[in-house]
Amino acid sequence: MRAALLAALAEGAGGDAGRRAVAELARLLGRDPGVSVRALADASDDADRQEALRAWGDGIAELLAGDRQVADTVAAAMERHAPGSMASWYRGDHTDFRGGVFQREVIGVQIVTQPGGTAAAPEALASLPPRPGGFTGRDEETSELLDALDRSSAVLVTAVSGLGGIGKTALAVEAAHLACEKGWFPGGVLFVDLHGYDKEPVTADQALQSLLRALGIELKHIPTTADDRAVLYRSALAQRRAVLLLADNASSPDQVAPLLPGDSRHRVLVTSRARLPQLGARLIPLNQLTPEHARQLIDRAVRIADHEDSRVVDDTAAAARLATLCGHLPLALQIAAALMAEDPGMPVTELVGELEESHDRLAHLDDGKRSVRAAFELSYRRLPPEQARLLRLLALGPVSEVSDEGAAALAGADTPPRWHLKALARAHLVERGSGRGRWRLHDLVRVFGAGVAAADAELREEGEAARERLLGYYWRWASAADDRLRWLPGMAVPERFVDRGQALEWLDGERAGLVAAVSWAREERFADGAVGLAERLAEYLRWRRYFDDWITVCRTAQRAAHRAGRLESEAGAWNNLGNALLEAGQVGQAVDALVRARDLVRSSGDRRREAMAWNNLGLALLEAGRAEESVDGLTRARALYEAAGDRSNEATAWNNLGLALRAAGRIEDAVEAFTRAGDLVRPVGGRHREAMAWNNLGLALLEAGRTGEAAEAYTVALKVFREFEDWYRAGQALYNLAVVHQTAHRLVEARTFYLQAAEDFIRANAPAEAARVHIRAATLEAPDATAPAPTDKPTPASPPARTTDSAQPAPPPPNAPDTAEQ
Repeated sequence: MRAALLAALAEGAGGDAGRRAVAELARLLGRDPGVSVRALADASDDADRQEALRAWGDGIAELLAGDRQVADTVAAAMERHAPGSMASWYRGDHTDFRGGVFQREVIGVQIVTQPGGTAAAPEALASLPPRPGGFTGRDEETSELLDALDRSSAVLVTAVSGLGGIGKTALAVEAAHLACEKGWFPGGVLFVDLHGYDKEPVTADQALQSLLRALGIELKHIPTTADDRAVLYRSALAQRRAVLLLADNASSPDQVAPLLPGDSRHRVLVTSRARLPQLGARLIPLNQLTPEHARQLIDRAVRIADHEDSRVVDDTAAAARLATLCGHLPLALQIAAALMAEDPGMPVTELVGELEESHDRLAHLDDGKRSVRAAFELSYRRLPPEQARLLRLLALGPVSEVSDEGAAALAGADTPPRWHLKALARAHLVERGSGRGRWRLHDLVRVFGAGVAAADAELREEGEAARERLLGYYWRWASAADDRLRWLPGMAVPERFVDRGQALEWLDGERAGLVAAVSWAREERFADGAVGLAERLAEYLRWRRYFDDWITVCRTAQRAAHRAGRLESEAGAWNNLGNALLEAGQVGQAVDALVRARDLVRSSGDRRREAMAWNNLGLALLEAGRAEESVDGLTRARALYEAAGDRSNEATAWNNLGLALRAAGRIEDAVEAFTRAGDLVRPVGGRHREAMAWNNLGLALLEAGRTGEAAEAYTVALKVFREFEDWYRAGQALYNLAVVHQTAHRLVEARTFYLQAAEDFIRANAPAEAARVHIRAATLEAPDATAPAPTDKPTPASPPARTTDSAQPAPPPPNAPDTAEQ
C-alpha cells in the first residue's frame, strides 16, 4: 500500500536515502515536510503531478534495486504497517505483491524484489504495441471506442469486430494509446494476442498464466487450477489502479470471459473477426475504408518509407483505382504501399495494371510478410463444412450481393440458408446487404472464395452447378415479373407477383445481379439460359429507362445467340438492341440494328415478328428524319398485325403511324390514326397504350389549332400515366399541357405545368429532360416574358409517346438451366 511504503521509508527502513525521498515527495506534492504519510499517499492521486511522481519512483526503484538488503527491510516494514497485504496496491510506481515489492516501471517491465533475498520477478504492464503507421479514416470508430473506455462510462468490455485485414488491431492500439495519453489507465496496459485463428489458439487458461506473470507473479506462486488462476488474476487487478486489457485476435467468447476483471474501474478491449455478443460487450463493427481514406492510407504509408514520395498525390485517379482493387481493405492497402515502397520508380498505374490483368489478384497482394489470402485462409479454415461451402458458392454469384432466395438457389436448398448466412455474418465473411434478407461479400472475399473453388476439380463442378441453379432462379422469377409487366385484362393472370408494383420491386432489387448474369452468355454452358434471361429483361429496362444496362444486355445476347446459331433469339436481340439504342438517342445505330432484326425475321416467315420489326424500324426511321420511309414501314406493320388479328399491337402500329403522318405534315390523317389507335386498344384493356394515343392525339390537335381539345387529350393521358407510375410519360403530358397554356398566353399556368413536368422527369431518371424543362420554365419568370409570337406551328412539344415493341421472349430452350417451376 502507498501509505505502508511511505511509512517504512519515513521510519528509516530505507536508510537516510529513504527519509530524504519522503521529504522530496512532500515537496513535489506541495506539502509541509512533517505531513503524515497518509496525507502524502492521498495527495499522490493528483493526476497533474504524475510525471514528477514517476521520476520520484525511478529514484526509489534505484534505491531498492541497488541493495537487496534494503529492499528486504522495506518489504518487512511494509508488512508490519499493513499486515496481510501481500498483494497490496499498484500505482504505476510501487506495490507490495504476494511477498514482493514492486520497485518501478521501465518501458513495460516492472522490477519486483522478493523479501528474503529471492530473485526479482518482472512485471509487464506497459506492453501496448507501438502506434500503427499511416493510421487514418477511423475518426467515428475511434471516438466511439474512447467513449466506451472513458472512466465515466459503465462499459466494461468493448469488442471491435470485422473481416480479417480490416484494421481491428490498428484501431484498438490507436485508441488505447489515446486513452493512456489522457491518463485513464495509470495502472498500465496488459496486451495479449490470443491467436484465435491459428491452428492452436491460445486458451483462456494459457492467457491467464501469461497475464499473471505480466502482473509480476512468479511461476511458483501461480495456482495449478484454472479457476484459482482466475481468482488470483481478479484479486491482483483489484489492488491496482485502472488497468486496460487489450485482448487481440480472439475467436470465441470462451477465450475472453475468464480474463474479465471483477472491478469496474478496469476496461477490456477485444478484437475479433466474430462479433462476440456473448460477452455483454459494446460492439463496434468495422467496415472497409471510404475511397478517400483508402487513398490517404496508401499515401501516408509510402511517405513513411520516403517522405518525398508523391506518386499517390501526383496521380489521384490511379491511386483511387488502386484503392478500389484493394477493396479499400487496410491490409491490402498496406501491402500495395509496401510494394510501391520496394520499387520507388514504379508508377501507380503499373501496379494498377498488374492487379487488373491478373487472374489471381490476391497473389499480387502479398509483400512476402503479409498476405491477404493468408488472412482470409485463417477465417475460412475455421468454418464448418456447410458454411465453407456456402461461402465458396456465394463468391461465384454474378455480383457481390445476393438475396436469401438467390443464396438458396446457389446452395441448392429448398429454403434460404439463413442460419448459415447469419453465422458467416458473425464471422464478418459476409455482411448485411442493401436491405433485409440481402447479403454482401467484400470484393476480395469474393476473389478468395472463387479461387478456392477454382483450385479443385470437384469444387469447380460444384460451383458450375450452383451457377446453373442461380441462372434458372433468375430466369423463372424474371419471366414471372415480365409476364406481369406485359399483362392486359383478358390474359391469363400471371403467378408469383400480384401486381406491377410487386414485380418492379423484385426487379429493382435484383437488377445488378440480373444484368451481370446475362454476361455469363459468353460461356457455352450458360449461353442459352443467359440469352433467355436477356429477353425477359427488355420490358423492365425500357420501363425504368436503364438504357445503358439494356444496350449491354442486348449486345451480349445477340453475340451469344449468333454463336449458337439461334436465329430467332438473335433476331429478338437485334430488335431489343435497336429499341434500346433508339431510346438512348443513338438513332443511326438503332436503324442498323433494326434492319438486321427485320431481315432475320422476314427469312423466318414469322409474320407477327415481322410486324414487330417493321413497327420498330418505322419509329427509328421517323427519329432519323425519314418520315415517308417511316410511314411506309409502319403501314406494313399495321397491315401485318391486322392480318394476324392482333388488335392490341395493331393499335400500337396505328399510334406510331400517326406520329409518322404528323411528321410528314398530314395532320388530319394523323388525328384519324390516333383516334383509331385509341378505339382499338380500349376494348382489350390496354389503358396505358390508350393513354399514349391520347397524348399523341393532343399533339396533332394542337397543330390543327384545336387547343381546347388538345388540352383535354393531354389531361386524359396524364391521369393514366400517373396511375401506372409512368413518370416519364407523365412528364411528357405535363410538358405538352404547359405548351398549350403558353401558346394561349397563360404564362403562370404554363410555368406551373413545366415545373411539374420537371419533377416527374426527375422521378423517371431523366435528368436531362428535367433540366431542359427547368430552363423553359425559367424563361417565363423574366419580367418581359411573353408567349411566343404566332407562327405556322405551335411551340415545339416534347417527344411524343411512341411505342416500340420488345421481342416477345421465346420459350426456354430444352437445355436451359432449371426452367421447371418449383
